[in-house]
Amino acid sequence: MTLTIQTIRLPLPLHMGSVNCYLLDPGSGFVLIDTGGSNQRRQLEAELEGAGCRTGDLRLIILTHGDFDHTGNAAYLRGRYATRIAMHAGDAGMAEDADMFFNRSKGNAFFSAVIPIFFGFRKTDRFSPDISIQDEANLAEFGLEAQVLSIPGHSKGSIGILTASGDLFCGDLLTSSGQQPALNSIMDDPVTAAGSLEKLKRLPIQTVYPGHGDPFRLEQLKLESS
Repeated sequence: MTLTIQTIRLPLPLHMGSVNCYLLDPGSGFVLIDTGGSNQRRQLEAELEGAGCRTGDLRLIILTHGDFDHTGNAAYLRGRYATRIAMHAGDAGMAEDADMFFNRSKGNAFFSAVIPIFFGFRKTDRFSPDISIQDEANLAEFGLEAQVLSIPGHSKGSIGILTASGDLFCGDLLTSSGQQPALNSIMDDPVTAAGSLEKLKRLPIQTVYPGHGDPFRLEQLKLESS
């Protein structure tokens, strides 16, 4: 059965754009990539319900990285839909300690305290992932013909999901928000991010689905980054 991809676009606070969640339906239950911020929970739930996703239908939540605009609803949805959360161990501490600078080289005590308030990330939104996924992990057991790609740079535990048909869900490594497709300007480690981009260029990727912005063809990025 053909994989169906639904983009769920949720507003960020203070009119700072939007963040994308992706609801995948391979025909054997849903997989949700990223969950948005907890301050947009009602809209996310309405989108899931509208897609026909009910309790027991959501086989897995995959988090591309630990930032709160991507993880804010994960704990709630795990309880609501009786599902499991998968993410890379490198970013798990962000969710467990509510600290987006947990594993980043440029920590800031003030922002560590303020950012959870900004995104509405409460103590009840903290969680430990059920599944730790690593580079090249196969997702077939969840009904999804796809593999995990380790693509650090934005954060140490950033991952992408590459489907058998060439769809890449890249989190915040790449963006097309308000610009030509490019590396995200917000990087913890720009050198490592550039290495992750080179890794992607060697893979059979057709369409890129970023955490922010519209989907784009990989060749658009090649032209921009050459």
